[in-house]
Amino acid sequence: MRNALLITAGLLSALSSSWTMAQAISVEPHSLMRLPSNTSVLQLDRLEVADYGTLLIPAGLTEVQVGQLVMGHESRIAIVPGAEPFTLQVKRGEMGSGAQITARGAPGTFEKPPSPGRNLNVRMEQLNADELFIDARGGAGSPGYVGLDGGNGQDPGCTWGSASRGFDGDNGGNGKDGAPGALVRLELPQAFPDDRVKVNVQGGAGGVGGEGGRGGKGGASKGCLVYRADGAKSGKNGEKGQSGAVGPAGSVIVRKL
Repeated sequence: MRNALLITAGLLSALSSSWTMAQAISVEPHSLMRLPSNTSVLQLDRLEVADYGTLLIPAGLTEVQVGQLVMGHESRIAIVPGAEPFTLQVKRGEMGSGAQITARGAPGTFEKPPSPGRNLNVRMEQLNADELFIDARGGAGSPGYVGLDGGNGQDPGCTWGSASRGFDGDNGGNGKDGAPGALVRLELPQAFPDDRVKVNVQGGAGGVGGEGGRGGKGGASKGCLVYRADGAKSGKNGEKGQSGAVGPAGSVIVRKL
């Protein structure tokens, strides 16, 4: 066990230049491994992601060259969104059922817009798989702000004044548009069937509109010695904001080797 830890530590510390060569990287079942972000190109003899394992590719890594790629059942290679395209070159690939390569854009927040799917260049000279599935959808748009609630009306007096109506709530903000899907270029073996290639490059969903603010309560009725002072109506609730538009779809280009 100690030797394995030393090997792993030595490998990760070696991944510190712009071009790095290593013998093998293995992701254990049901575990997550994140590659360091201080290298841009990584060359491997073998890369294995076991069943339900996930290998996280940081934004700064732009190319991985693999002699043999083995992906287990429901395993993932998850590529973080980034401005630079990511290239994956594989000599021999084997992908188990449910294995995926994902390069989805990040969803938007109130502080920042969504990011598009990361553009991909994938070359597999040999591929043994029931299906090649790549998810490179755009990130969902930012949600709209919730409208402010209206203020409450003033209660009436018994000798002066009438109750005032509650103030209307503000309308909710509109959701923002989703981000575009990625541009995915594939180079695959001539014998690999087209109907086994599943690539999703849809644009991100539009952000949901914010809920309208609640209307303020009207001044309450009040019983007096001779008569009863009427209450006032509550304010209207604000309208819900409109959802943002779906982002534009990306594109897929497939070339057979």
